[in-house]
Amino acid sequence: MPTFIVFILLLASSVSASDSKVSRDARSPTESYFMWLWHSRLYLYSAAALVFGLWFLLKKKSVSKDASKEKNDKADKAAKKNDRETKEVHVSGVKIFYGSQTGTAKGFANELSEEVNALGLPAEVIDMKDYDPDDQLADECISKSVCVFLVATYTDGQPTENAEWFCKWLEEASTDFRYGKTYLKGLRYAVFGLGNSVYVGHYNTVCKNVDKWLWMLSGRRIMTRGEGDCNVVKSLNGSIQADFLTWKVKFLNRLKTLAKDEKKSCSGKCKTEGSCKNKRKERQEEEKKASPQNNSSEDDLVESSSDEDESGLPDEKKTVLDVEDLGNIMNSVKKAKSKEESQRDGQMVRLSKLNGVQKIEDEGERREMITPALREALTKQGYKLIGSHSGVKLCRWTKSMLRGRGGCYKHTFYGIESHRCMETTPSLACANKCVFCWRHHTNPVGTEWRWKMDPAEKILEDALEKHQNMIRQFRGVPGVKPDRYEEGLAVKHCALSLVGEPIMYPEINNFIRLLHHHQISSFLVTNAQFPQEIRSLVPVTQLYVSVDASTQDSLKKIDRPLFKDFWPRFLDSLKALGEKKQRTVYRLTLVKSWNVEEMQSYSELIALGQPDFIEVKGVTYCGDSSASSLTMANVPWHQEVVTFVQQLADMLPEYEIACEHEHSNCLLIAHTKFKVDGEWWTWIDYERFQELVQAYDESGGQQTFSALDYVAKTPSWALFGAQEQGFDPAETRFQRRNKSKDISGC
Repeated sequence: MPTFIVFILLLASSVSASDSKVSRDARSPTESYFMWLWHSRLYLYSAAALVFGLWFLLKKKSVSKDASKEKNDKADKAAKKNDRETKEVHVSGVKIFYGSQTGTAKGFANELSEEVNALGLPAEVIDMKDYDPDDQLADECISKSVCVFLVATYTDGQPTENAEWFCKWLEEASTDFRYGKTYLKGLRYAVFGLGNSVYVGHYNTVCKNVDKWLWMLSGRRIMTRGEGDCNVVKSLNGSIQADFLTWKVKFLNRLKTLAKDEKKSCSGKCKTEGSCKNKRKERQEEEKKASPQNNSSEDDLVESSSDEDESGLPDEKKTVLDVEDLGNIMNSVKKAKSKEESQRDGQMVRLSKLNGVQKIEDEGERREMITPALREALTKQGYKLIGSHSGVKLCRWTKSMLRGRGGCYKHTFYGIESHRCMETTPSLACANKCVFCWRHHTNPVGTEWRWKMDPAEKILEDALEKHQNMIRQFRGVPGVKPDRYEEGLAVKHCALSLVGEPIMYPEINNFIRLLHHHQISSFLVTNAQFPQEIRSLVPVTQLYVSVDASTQDSLKKIDRPLFKDFWPRFLDSLKALGEKKQRTVYRLTLVKSWNVEEMQSYSELIALGQPDFIEVKGVTYCGDSSASSLTMANVPWHQEVVTFVQQLADMLPEYEIACEHEHSNCLLIAHTKFKVDGEWWTWIDYERFQELVQAYDESGGQQTFSALDYVAKTPSWALFGAQEQGFDPAETRFQRRNKSKDISGC
């Protein structure tokens, strides 16, 4: 092509030269110039074509080169992106923090850790007391880990001991300007709380606070806070274990989503409808599908309810609300709510004819007090569970007296036959969580009866059967006396002090009558939180009230009652005890360094209730318990108990020290009315009591009797100061060596 273009140019040049030579002399310079351009036009066109061709060739090469480079760059970027995606980790692991007092939260943490590991993710269980949030928590914001907080609420809505510092730091950091509101930005967390709704004002307070404080520091909540309830009546899933299981399933599903870096899909169940696209779309589609007839009829319905508009809630079309209407609306909501509750309560609740304790009419809607987890824990402790809320257990003093090795302090003080005593309770629930509880708080708690209820006849029948079966296990055991074995099968005494609060059982009066009908004496212990039930209680052989402290502060510290008005209830219970005509007892448990220095306050409480007897016993150490800070240092020596009793008796003009049981670290202060002609009559004539209570029942309560009507003389060996120190000389003292401590017994 270049050769052809050159040939054309040479030809055009020769033609132009010949033409110009012929006519050069005949034309003017201007005409000659234009003529030259005309004759040279082919040359000019060819030159322009040549330039354009060269430019086009160069441009084409440049474009193809750029396209190839761009293609290669895209391929490189795609490859790098794929490599980055394969290497990127969205969840590096799960850190599970727990704040636990009894070990439940710790158990949940270990359980969750195993489930997370099963998903292929590393999990670490962390005790809050071993973690320094000031130095370490901010690191969790960039580590791509998920933090889980399993926290229990302890006394008065406070965190557990191992979570105190963590919660204190978190609370201070949430309001400290030096940390800033974005201190924990990037932290992904979830919270599950362990609480008891019986504590109305403090239910799951700690988990709510932890959730709030983390949010205030810009932490990102990955799922809704979970709240477990130990109160089986109000627990959404029946028990705190079931509550945690439900929450755990949701958490693991959410964790899988996070690990895949998927966005949480909107379910359309938002609390606020304003920003929910799904709901708006669904509403628009429904409006489009709705026919004009349906719309008009709906409008008619709204317009016809003019009375509701004036006094109730406004319809959806009403956008302007007067302040005056707001008050009417709130009142209508409260009335509707109260009406609904009253209807429900009216259908379910009635007063017991026996002792006034509330109980629900429809037992089918109630839950059992003993959950599977609780049943397992109590069974391990040796309880023989009865029905859904009762239990029986063999006292260690029953075993001891079967062998002729001595009886309990009730044998010394009141003359019971320990091998014929059945220790039971018709209610495992209690209204206190005492620090010295020998059951380590495995029993349920509550302030009123809200569980399914078993009949008293069935409870007593099963209790006697299970107790006799436990006695039969001693048949042929070396050391067991045959006569004691035969006597032990026939129960003569019942100590309603096993665990819990027996007086909470709505049919407690019927249960006591059944005991007396079987010629079984009754020793009932209550924790002084149910004064009305004490007043309505039928006569018992001996009625106890636990007086674990003499001031409001110390009682709250030691008994940890559930009632907010625990102190007025406590005082009223002592007054109710003073109104009883049968034998009454104050039971004082001395906890060294806690309540042994309140002498004057104790004397005032004794003057309030005027009990017949005062049992003073040193606290029994039942081993280490995460639910209590009690140690052996809190257990007083027997001589220390003696000194306390002597000082207390000196402050009580109508009382003296009567008996002592050194083995139980216990002494008895008795009213001087039981000291006749210089001799103590603290023992009980059980046959006479049965005659008196039978006459009382047959007369419909008209033929009353008092504590002095069924007394018996106290033997000399049981008296304070005797050489035997309360040990029956008819028994054989047996010293155990290298044997673990048995904590059962009354």
